[in-house]
Amino acid sequence: MARQFDVPDFYRSPVVSRVKAARRDADPRKKDLSPSVLDFGPLRVKLARHFGFCFGVENAIEIAYRALDENPEMASGGRIFLLSEMIHNSHVNEDLVARGIRFLRTTTGEQLIPYDDLRPGDIVIIPAFGAPPEIVEDLRARGIEPKTYDTTCPFVVRVWKKSAHIGAKGYTVVVHGKRNHEETRATFGHAKESAPVVVVRDMEETEALAAVIEGREGVDFFWSRFEGRTSDGFDPARDLARLGVVNQTTMLATETAAIAERVREAVVTRDGDAGAFADTSDTLCYATKENQDATLALIEAGADLALVVGGYNSSNTSHLVELCEDAGLPTYFISDADDMVSPREIRHFDWRVKEPRVSPNWLPPEASGGGPLGVILTAGASCPDALLDEVIRRLLLWFPDARSVDEAVEPFAEEAA
Repeated sequence: MARQFDVPDFYRSPVVSRVKAARRDADPRKKDLSPSVLDFGPLRVKLARHFGFCFGVENAIEIAYRALDENPEMASGGRIFLLSEMIHNSHVNEDLVARGIRFLRTTTGEQLIPYDDLRPGDIVIIPAFGAPPEIVEDLRARGIEPKTYDTTCPFVVRVWKKSAHIGAKGYTVVVHGKRNHEETRATFGHAKESAPVVVVRDMEETEALAAVIEGREGVDFFWSRFEGRTSDGFDPARDLARLGVVNQTTMLATETAAIAERVREAVVTRDGDAGAFADTSDTLCYATKENQDATLALIEAGADLALVVGGYNSSNTSHLVELCEDAGLPTYFISDADDMVSPREIRHFDWRVKEPRVSPNWLPPEASGGGPLGVILTAGASCPDALLDEVIRRLLLWFPDARSVDEAVEPFAEEAA
C-alpha cells in the first residue's frame, strides 16, 4: 500500500481528490492512462490520469508543517527558515510564510537573509530540491543542523547516489538540467564531489557536446558552449572519455532519454563500442514520467483547449504546457482560477519567454464543430488539488445549463463502490 502523508486538508479537494481516489481504486497498477471525463453537458472537462502532488512534494509538505507544529515558539519568533522556496507553488510557499517561515534565498540563489544573521539552534528547512553539500556544511558550522527537517525528494537523492556511484568508477557526470535551477545546483554540488560534471540544457547543447566527444570540435569550441557549466578543473580532453547522464528530475523524461542516447552514440562513434558509457536510466523520476505520459494521453483523447495549473517558476509544469502546445492545442498556463477573468479574458504565462500574457476570447461557448466544449485539465507536481476544483467551478460559471458537480462526479463514486 502506498504511503499516506499528513498533508493539510485545505490542499485537498471534494471533487478532484474523489476522482483521483476512484481511479486509483479501479486501477491500482496505474496501467490505464486514459483521462477522467467530467461530463457537465455543454462542457466536458478531461482530467489527466496523473497530476498534482507527487510523493516528493507530499513528503516535503508533511515535514515543513511538522517543523511548524513541533516548534511554535520558533515560528512565532521568526526563527524557522527555508533555504529557498520549498516547492515551486506560490500558494504553498505563501501559506508557510504566513505561519512564520522565512526564506533565506530566492529560487535563483540570491541571498534574502544573510547567513550571518542566523543563530545557533535556528531551524533551517532544506527544500524538496535539495541543497549543495557546501551549504549544508556552512549551516552546521553555524550551529544549525539542516538534516533535522530535510525535505529533499527521495528521487533527487537517488540521482545523487547514482552520480556518486558512476563517479567512483571513473565516469564524468552529464547533468540534463537548467544550470540555475535549485535542483540542478544541488545535484551539481553533490556530483562534483566524486566526478567531473558538465550540465546540458537540451538537445542543441547535447549536439555540441557530442561534436567534442566525437572529435569534430575541439577545446575552444567546448568552452565557448559550456563556460560556467562545468566543475572546477574540468578538462575536455580527459573528462569526456567516460560518461554517464543523470537529470534534473523535473525535465522532460523523453528528452533526458534522447540526450542519454545521443551521448551514447557519440561514445560509440568515437570508440566503436559503448563501454565508456554508463547506463543511468533508473534515475528518471517515476512521477514526472507518469504526469508527462498522462498528458500525452490527454492530448490523444482530443479537446478544444488545455488548461495547465501550477507555479510559473515550476519546471515540471512548464514541460506539461510544452507537450500541449507542441500538439497544436490552444494552451493556457495559469496559477489558479483567478487568472480566468472571464470568457473574454485570461491571464496566463508564456514559459518560453518567461513573461505573463493576457489573451482575449479564449473560451468558446462550444466546440468548433458544435456540441460540448472539451477542456483538458492537468497540473504540475507541486499544485494542490484544491486549485483544480476552483478552476472547474470557475468554468461552470460560464455554462449556466451545465450539470452540477455532484452529477458529474457521481460515475466515479459508483466506480469506487
